[in-house]
Amino acid sequence: MWRRRKDPPGEGGVRIPDTQGKKADPEAGGEVYVESVRHKARLQIVFTAVLFSALFVVMTVCFCRYAIANRRVLFDNDYNERDALLEEHNRRGRILAYEDGELRELAVSDNENHRTYPYGEQFCHVVGFSAMGGSGIDEYMKYELLHSDIPFESKLVCDSEEERYPGNDVYTTLDVTMQKYAYEAMTEEGHYGAVIVTEPSTGKILAMVSTPGFEPDTVSEEWYWDYLRTNQSGNSQLVNRATQGLYAPGSTFKIVDAIELLQEDPSAIYSFRFDCVDGEYSYDGENIHCFEDTRTHRYEVHGKQTLAEAFAHSCNSAFSKIVTEMLDEKRFRKTLKKLLFDSELPYDLPYSESHSQLLEDGEISVHNLMQVAIGQGTTGVSPLHMNMITMAVANGGVLMRPYLIDRVCTAEDVLLQQYNPRQAAALMDSDTADMVRQLMRSVTQVTRSELTGRDVWGTASEFADTREYYAFGKTGTAEFGDDNDSHAWFTGFSVDAENTEDGKPDLCITVLIENGGVGSDKAVPVAKKILDRWYGE
Repeated sequence: MWRRRKDPPGEGGVRIPDTQGKKADPEAGGEVYVESVRHKARLQIVFTAVLFSALFVVMTVCFCRYAIANRRVLFDNDYNERDALLEEHNRRGRILAYEDGELRELAVSDNENHRTYPYGEQFCHVVGFSAMGGSGIDEYMKYELLHSDIPFESKLVCDSEEERYPGNDVYTTLDVTMQKYAYEAMTEEGHYGAVIVTEPSTGKILAMVSTPGFEPDTVSEEWYWDYLRTNQSGNSQLVNRATQGLYAPGSTFKIVDAIELLQEDPSAIYSFRFDCVDGEYSYDGENIHCFEDTRTHRYEVHGKQTLAEAFAHSCNSAFSKIVTEMLDEKRFRKTLKKLLFDSELPYDLPYSESHSQLLEDGEISVHNLMQVAIGQGTTGVSPLHMNMITMAVANGGVLMRPYLIDRVCTAEDVLLQQYNPRQAAALMDSDTADMVRQLMRSVTQVTRSELTGRDVWGTASEFADTREYYAFGKTGTAEFGDDNDSHAWFTGFSVDAENTEDGKPDLCITVLIENGGVGSDKAVPVAKKILDRWYGE
């Protein structure tokens, strides 16, 4: 309610609130109204101050969280010169691995921060280098290697002796002996390609070799003439083929076919039958054929087969029938995504993402579906990804995250960070994994056919005579180009013959030989040579 106060003559009236029905003091004039306005103004000021303070706190917290979570990304940013400043005061830490229980230095720096790599080409891709932008572990762990967390007292000693502070040391999961075996098996015959050896129960990477290699000690001096120029001509020495190379998987993709078939129809492990009459399979006007002998130009004829026999023979005709007639295409697409095709891989260092032609947009033709079945067409897989699928099969369907870094310690061996095994995903159920393991065992054996009574020679039956370990695997011959050139594949795992009570696989191994021809002729001998030496010593 409002009223008009009577003012002295000559003065205008002032409208004031009549609070609580009381009369305003005539002497007070407009003080009640002014005080009300001031009170409202104070509330607005306080509200605005609190709001902006809260926003500032939230922004600060978000900024700090982002900086901590992405410290390596920010540290590696080209606009951040923090690494150069650290190198003025700190000596880059060591990269280490074990050999028969003894520590070995894979990378080490002197007081002038000159970086040397004692094992040269053996570890060149996986350990990498620090010059010219860096690569491998040396680049990925740069943040840890360039920081020094030794005690203040130790830093005082370094200051008194005019030495740089020693950076933190990075301990890897790599095994020097296994890396040596893999490197020598690849280079003895001059192969271009990759080998990756992992521990399926933990995800530890024990060896990662890519050939041809390079000399990391002199990479900066030979950067252009020996490396960039040869990369343009196709040598690609700097590319880590194990993680960044993409290749048609060939018949190793039949592992994926088998996973989907056994998920849809587990009884197929016993009930599947196929008669490879003339080495060819026709469906809806499209044809696919089994392996062609280049000398006779005839297709292999496998006759009547069970699923295990078709897998052991790597029969293209049988698996083309499985994919075109027996599988649900929508479910197959979901399985491919679950198996990490066209998806990010649980791996921290640079890698190439695998791709399946079946996951391309639009409907797929029968011809292309047949190409998918035998790992041809535009399907591309890295050796790392193929090894991951193999690890999941070996480990009861569970993929453990592959990792290279075991721990980070100060130069005085005080633990800073321990990296433990972590589950990445369950790629399939344990029953399916067990059945695929049975199929992979048939590839490395000579067995008697239950249908024909004849011997069935698996495409990797070279492993049949091993006594120190039991091998499981799948070969692949992946054609590319227009001249019927092909890459040779083998992927599999091993069980120590002396520790068969739990039947748990010890190692997973994947071998890719570029332009190597037939997988059983080139990739299998490399894998066998590595495993024979490992179990034989």
